[in-house]
Amino acid sequence: MTFRSLNRLALVAALAFACVAFAGPVRAQAPTPGAIAAAKELVALKGAAAMFDPLIPGVIETAKNTFVPTHPQLVPQLNEVAAMLRKEYDPKRAEILDEVAKTYAKHFSEQELKDIVAFFKSPVGKKMIAQEPIAIKESLDVAQQWANNFSDVVLERIRVEMKKKGSNL
Repeated sequence: MTFRSLNRLALVAALAFACVAFAGPVRAQAPTPGAIAAAKELVALKGAAAMFDPLIPGVIETAKNTFVPTHPQLVPQLNEVAAMLRKEYDPKRAEILDEVAKTYAKHFSEQELKDIVAFFKSPVGKKMIAQEPIAIKESLDVAQQWANNFSDVVLERIRVEMKKKGSNL
């Protein structure tokens, strides 16, 4: 996985997380065990595990790659260590999902989480789970294209304004 795809994955994960986590009012009290359980179910339904699966291997790969420029002769051994660490640290995925569930449980009551879980188990909720990643990707692509087009407009406008000031860019 490239750094760019990790960044894009992180952006998509952050957008998806923000859409759900910050949609409701912030609650001050600690989440109940029931809220955390419902949040874990929500996280599972939303496919968060798949969203965060590249995180541990990505961190390990990035860490390994910090040693490659200064020790290129050790690449085979570093690859072996990285493979060993991916297996060793794979169970840490549960920690990530627990932390994400606790975050959801901080922002939604137990009943709200149960209602959200019920929604995502409904036909329209299942459709949202299936279609939301596609809609997010398309939205990011549209936003990128829009930004590229707008950049062209701004560049041209700067050229026009600078020409008025006597400079041709």
